[in-house]
Amino acid sequence: MADSFSFRPYRDADEAAWNALVAASPNGTFLFDRRFMGYHADRFDDASLLVERRGKLVAVLPAHRRGERVASHGGLSYGGLVLADTLGTQATWDLMQALQTHWRGQGVRELLYKTMPSIYHRLPCEDDRYALLRCGAQLVRRDALSVIGPTPAHWPPKRRRAITQATRHRDELALSAHEGASPETSDDWALFWQLLDHELQARHGSRPVHSLDEMRLLASRFPTQISLRLARWSGHIVAGLVLFDTPTVCHLQYMAADEQGRRCAALDLLLEQAIAGAQAQAKWFDFGHSNEDEGRLLNTGLSFYKESFGASTVVHDHYLLPC
Repeated sequence: MADSFSFRPYRDADEAAWNALVAASPNGTFLFDRRFMGYHADRFDDASLLVERRGKLVAVLPAHRRGERVASHGGLSYGGLVLADTLGTQATWDLMQALQTHWRGQGVRELLYKTMPSIYHRLPCEDDRYALLRCGAQLVRRDALSVIGPTPAHWPPKRRRAITQATRHRDELALSAHEGASPETSDDWALFWQLLDHELQARHGSRPVHSLDEMRLLASRFPTQISLRLARWSGHIVAGLVLFDTPTVCHLQYMAADEQGRRCAALDLLLEQAIAGAQAQAKWFDFGHSNEDEGRLLNTGLSFYKESFGASTVVHDHYLLPC
């Protein structure tokens, strides 16, 4: 029954219980850890919930509120209910109905619900999508993620040529994961951020989502999940990747190369190394989406670049649930 679920707002005292559920969840990743969510807490009016059933914590909902709308937390790429264990189709439907009733009682008119792409699930748990439909939710956004599967495959000819080109410069071109001092004091993060910021502004008119200080903080909190990979030409950084590693997916958070890095195909070699590393652990490699304007536009050049590595599409859906 829907009334078997109860809700209470997240408080700082709940951090340990929240994080323990996320760590053991079939669809949790470190992005839902409160140490990750907390780095930009001042930007959002947190409205996260803990969900209990018969006195047991069964799920959490990362969220923020703006007026009469609650949304899956705006500081996270994906969202939705993070489960202690799979609840089953009927129970998840009951939970979604109870959630509507709860928010309605709090003066909320709608919930913008970001799903989690299925490749991030350790176990199949898309019951929330069925429940959203039954509760009257409307699909309002669909992003196209470019992903490469966990099974090694042949590289497309164009990328193989670029990688062959890069290997000819082995004497000058060196690849490495960040293995120096801790990220708080590492000059590597600062140098790469200069490269990244310059290239994003010059080529796309944008800036990194994270500041240098924020990325250093997150890397220090999650040293096994966040890694910086660099390519150097004669000792100078010419390309780099920032990877977010989850139990099932290696996600490309940032990539950049300067003119020299593009000439010697350093980024191609870094990406080949990262993709091979993910597949060696039977993980997906996620380039992220290439959508703009809330998913209504596709950056075809960026999408083609990712697909040239052999990537294909997994969709990421956003729903609007009336309360």
